Amino acid sequence: MTTYETLLRLAFRTPADQAQYLTPTILDAYDGFARATPRDQPFRFEQWRLGVAMSLLRLLSDLGDHDEARRAADVLHRALSTARSPQDIDKQIGKENKLFEQIYTNLYVNDEGEALLDLFAHTLDADAPDLLAQVEDEAAELAKDLNFEAKNEDDEA
Repeated sequence: MTTYETLLRLAFRTPADQAQYLTPTILDAYDGFARATPRDQPFRFEQWRLGVAMSLLRLLSDLGDHDEARRAADVLHRALSTARSPQDIDKQIGKENKLFEQIYTNLYVNDEGEALLDLFAHTLDADAPDLLAQVEDEAAELAKDLNFEAKNEDDEA
């Protein structure tokens, strides 16, 4: 299993989430980039980047029951599932720009949440495959260590 697929499966842990979000298009984003012709690589790179970003936002939303992050992850999921060009991706995400800004507004997060937001920002800045692969590796390692139970314990108190 690739690091990309590991990250997706760590972010979408339940069978219901996996069935809804881990479609063939999403699961194939990294391999699609690796197989792409030079002409198709920019679009395939954007798909891979969306998959990483979507996973990070989903982890953030589950870690802190953060509705804006969950909705933003859904926007990325929709763009990854339906966009046919980098311009189409930009157009779809641009329509929801305020939602992405809200993720950082009045947000209380713990150290793990801060790390996820930092990796999300690095994902957006990654403009080369080796940079995105580095972010993906860091994200997968962080995701393995996240404590989702602490959120549930706080809710019960």
